[in-house]
Amino acid sequence: MGKMRTACLAGLLSIAMPLGASAPLPSQPAPGEFPPDALGTLKGQPISVSQHRGKVVIVTFWASWCGPCRRELPLLARLQKTVGRDHLEVIAVNYKEDRRDYLAVLRANREFEMTYVHDASGVISDSYGVRAVPNMFVIDRDGKVAHVHRGYSEQMIPGLIQEMLALLPQEALNRPVDGT
Repeated sequence: MGKMRTACLAGLLSIAMPLGASAPLPSQPAPGEFPPDALGTLKGQPISVSQHRGKVVIVTFWASWCGPCRRELPLLARLQKTVGRDHLEVIAVNYKEDRRDYLAVLRANREFEMTYVHDASGVISDSYGVRAVPNMFVIDRDGKVAHVHRGYSEQMIPGLIQEMLALLPQEALNRPVDGT
């Protein structure tokens, strides 16, 4: 039974991840530049991972219909606020949805200050090998993928926080927490 299950899972993975579409692995450079036609912050400004070199960057892929994604985004916004944008940047990439659905989530979550990117064509998600959401990449200060998380659960939060803290410089760990 175990061999049969393994074969079935391997078959599903080959369908879900076509040849040539692989996610960057830990210690590999993160795809840095988001193509201009694929991105779209609310202000229409270009964004790239490389412009945040020296910071820890979390690139997370989400969709409006994804319940776990909608629970993950507020957590990441609070984490970024606590650590400070001078040390942590969260880039929340919307996964292949139309602009109306993307904007509805942003309107409902105005209080969460993050960099939101709309990837309707899937160019960014394809460059990261994303085939399902939520999918998160934690990128170190040198622009290399440090950790990859597929899926979301409350139980993963302490580990994610420890991973991120280990990547931060000492001055970020010693900074006073803003209580607002």
